[in-house]
Amino acid sequence: MNEEIINFYSENDFELEKVSSFKSWVKNVISSEGKKTGEISFIFCDDEYLLEINQKYLDHDTYTDIISFDASVGNILNGDIFISTERVSENADSYEVEFPEELKRVIIHGVLHLCGYKDKTPEEEKIMREKEEEKMKMFHVEQ
Repeated sequence: MNEEIINFYSENDFELEKVSSFKSWVKNVISSEGKKTGEISFIFCDDEYLLEINQKYLDHDTYTDIISFDASVGNILNGDIFISTERVSENADSYEVEFPEELKRVIIHGVLHLCGYKDKTPEEEKIMREKEEEKMKMFHVEQ
């Protein structure tokens, strides 16, 4: 029996609200892609924390909003997804969207990476954006 575990951690003062809504959304997105949920951890942090990871593990000396470490086995998705809430906040301002909306986009972007979607070429990026839009519509807050 495969255990489905989705964790949300914070390395800064950010606290995710409606955690159960996010957990069920992530699971629904994963199954909509024909995959299974293994163990996935989302770690919220600040720019400096994520920059350090970017430099140490990916040899990139740039700020980013998200880094995904994929440890999936076959169709069972496992991984760690680090998200800079500072970057998400700045991006929300520059894209003129609300913070919660941009946060959802970034969370699902990480999940889509675990599902096998890439965004290195313009074609891949176009597909990634379409998938993000499609999956964002699947988010529902439980009453």
